[in-house]
Amino acid sequence: MQAFNNITGTLAPLPAANIDTDVIMPKQFLKGIDRQGLDRGVFFDLRFLADGSPNPDFILNQAGWENAAFLLVGANFGCGSSREHAVWGLNQLGIRAIIGTSFAGIFDDNCQRNGVLTLTLSEEDYQRLVAVANDPASNRITVSLEQQTILFNDQRMPFSVSALKREMLLGGGSAVDWTLQYESDISQFEAQHFAQRPWLKRANIIREAEHE
Repeated sequence: MQAFNNITGTLAPLPAANIDTDVIMPKQFLKGIDRQGLDRGVFFDLRFLADGSPNPDFILNQAGWENAAFLLVGANFGCGSSREHAVWGLNQLGIRAIIGTSFAGIFDDNCQRNGVLTLTLSEEDYQRLVAVANDPASNRITVSLEQQTILFNDQRMPFSVSALKREMLLGGGSAVDWTLQYESDISQFEAQHFAQRPWLKRANIIREAEHE
């Protein structure tokens, strides 16, 4: 997972509420056997016309917002199915952080596990960024996860995230990597657990033997 520290880039507005994962990554892009090429599918029905050419009305196709690193999104972004492909595609497209007032829970978790920072702001702070995102002359911002601030137009906006999200994204490790830092504690717990309940260890050995 790509680590997130201090990133500067363009902020693009996607203000519609309840953009679900089928809009973010349509179902026809779920057929591959790997994650390659999912950037093509992101917002496919919005980004492209019926003939496959870019839709000039879509914000990410317009001068001043192309190659955006950040999205300013409407409420309940990422609702619908748990489709992790949506986050994989956003990451491949170069989206490093998504800023809004609320996110679907599973989508939020998928972002954390795949290197995309989600920031939940108050309505007041969100509205401060609306004008920034809508103006191509001032829509370049810096998001510092280390300092937990958004810098724009010589202003500094603080934000808060959970300690777990911050630690995982700063370190760039997966959920497995994060868990393995406690490997000695886990091994100690297992040894103590089976010592107090030896019949469980015997049963576990029998199950492992049956599967060999």
